[in-house]
Amino acid sequence: MESNDKTVIYSNPFFTRGFKENPDPETPSTNFAHGCVKLDAADWLSDIEQPIDPNRIDYVEVRFKNSKKDFFRVPQGVSFEVGDVVAVESSPGHDIGVIALTGKAVQIQMKKKKFKTSPEEVKKVYRRARPSDIEKWVNSVVLEEDAMFRTRKITGDLNLDMKINDVEYQGDGTKAIFYYTAEDRVDFRELIKILAEQFRIRIEMKQIGARQEAARLGGIGSCGRELCCSTWLTNFKSVSTNNARTQQLSLNPSKLAGQCGKLKCCLRYENDTYLETLKDFPAETLILETNNGDAEFQKADVFKRILWYSYKNDFASMMAIPLDKVWEIMDLNKRGKKPDKLEDFAITTGQKTGMENEMENDDFYKFDEDNIL
Repeated sequence: MESNDKTVIYSNPFFTRGFKENPDPETPSTNFAHGCVKLDAADWLSDIEQPIDPNRIDYVEVRFKNSKKDFFRVPQGVSFEVGDVVAVESSPGHDIGVIALTGKAVQIQMKKKKFKTSPEEVKKVYRRARPSDIEKWVNSVVLEEDAMFRTRKITGDLNLDMKINDVEYQGDGTKAIFYYTAEDRVDFRELIKILAEQFRIRIEMKQIGARQEAARLGGIGSCGRELCCSTWLTNFKSVSTNNARTQQLSLNPSKLAGQCGKLKCCLRYENDTYLETLKDFPAETLILETNNGDAEFQKADVFKRILWYSYKNDFASMMAIPLDKVWEIMDLNKRGKKPDKLEDFAITTGQKTGMENEMENDDFYKFDEDNIL
C-alpha cells in the first residue's frame, strides 16, 4: 500500500466507525469493512436455519463510534443484514449506525450482557439510512475532531481537572457525547454552557474509566497485538498485584501496566491455572534444613515444577530443585532428619531448567544488520 493511501485511511473520520472512507450517500454499506472496527462480531449461527415463530420479536446489534454498541428492536416485516447503515431511535432525534449482528446471536449477546429491558422499552430501528441521512451524518462526523481539541482548550482555560478523550456526534447532528476521564468529581456546569453556546447542539458529558478509554481509542499492547479491550474484552474485572505475585512475576510497574496505565487485564487470564497448580507446592515461607545449613525459597517456575532455594548465608547462589525433591527433603525434616547438603538434590549443570535456554537465546547482536536476512 502506498504511503499516500495510508494517509487517506488514517485521516478518515469514519475509520473509527468501520469505514475505509467516507460513506457514499447512495451506497453507504460498500465502504464498510470488518477489519476497521473495534469489538467486531462474528455470527456463528448464520448458516443454521432458525425455526419460524410468528410471535418472535427481532433484535439487532448496532455499532456506532469506536467500541460503542447497543441493541435495537426491528419493526415487524422488516429485515436487515450485517453492514446495513440504519437510522435508529435516539433521544432526542435519531442516530445513524451500522448493523453488527442479527438473528439468534443477538439474543445470546443480550443474555450475556444481562440486557433485560422489556420489548416495549427497547429503542427501535427506524429504517435503512436515506441519502439525506448519510449526508447529514457525514457533515456531523467531520466536526468531531475539531470539537474535541477545542473542548480540551476550554477545559484548560477553566482549570478543570479532566481529560476529554473522545467526541461522538449523533447522526442527525442535534447532540454530541463528550467522553472524559477524571480522578475526582468535576463540576462542569459552566463547561456545558460554553460548549452548548459554541457548538449549538445538545451536550452530554459521559465519564469513562482508564480501561474504557483504552478500549475506545485502541492501540497495540506490549505483546505486539491489538489491545484485548478493543477487540474482544468487554467485561473489565479488577486486577491486583496478587495476580502478578501468584505468577512469580517481578513487580515492575512499567512491565505490568497496560496502555491505560492500569495493571494489564491479561494478568488474570492464567491466574486460576496458576492457583490450581500451586496447590501442589509447599509454602514459600518453609525452610529446608540440611547439615550444610538452612535454605530459603527464592522463586519458582510453576509449570516446570522447579523451585529455587539458597542458603541463608549465601543468597546469591541459588539452586534449582525439582518439586518432588523439595517434598522429599521436607519429609526428611518432618522425621527429624537432615540431608547432607542441598546440592545433592539440585539440577546438575548439564540439565536445562529453562532459565539457561532463555539466556542462551538472548543474543545482544541479533538485530545487527549482518544478522538480518
